[in-house]
Amino acid sequence: MEDIEVKSLKPVAAASAVAASALLLVSCSAGQITQTSSQVAAVDGGSTTSENGEVAVQDVTVVLAEDGRAALKFTAVNQDSSMKAHRLVSASVDGQEVELSPAPREIPTQCSVVGDSAEGIDALPRADSDCIQYVETSLDNDAFAYGGNVPVTFTFDAGTIDVDAPVSAPMLPSGETTRGPSEGHEGHGH
Repeated sequence: MEDIEVKSLKPVAAASAVAASALLLVSCSAGQITQTSSQVAAVDGGSTTSENGEVAVQDVTVVLAEDGRAALKFTAVNQDSSMKAHRLVSASVDGQEVELSPAPREIPTQCSVVGDSAEGIDALPRADSDCIQYVETSLDNDAFAYGGNVPVTFTFDAGTIDVDAPVSAPMLPSGETTRGPSEGHEGHGH
């Protein structure tokens, strides 16, 4: 009889397994539906639009000063495609009315109202444009806690917008805060 040489299929099976694994790993990141497809940009405050899309509020945050005062930080944008001007009538935090000073004027299309504490408004760079209105905001601090969330309602002539806003400390001035080891803690590493 003739001797037939039989070769092992182990190398072929191993190569097939490697190819299949590579194909599976590549397919995990392919396609339109991924675990990160619904993530939003990292911004400090809450953001949303009205039901009809005419107005939007962005970066909505309740800011607490070290002395206990509270303010509402936000940007309201008129994005009405029909070119209709809108007006921010009022804002409230957890049912408490926010003082807006001066009262916002009509907001033309693609223009905005920026609200913050008096200190926050003073620290903002100003554009030479009538398209951005700056308003100082203030409200009573009803035991707001840093890191918490509170409901905020904006009332526009076009309807209301509800958003949950984080409660935060004000931003520290750039270049004025030392973040090194404090006195008495030198030599301690982490």
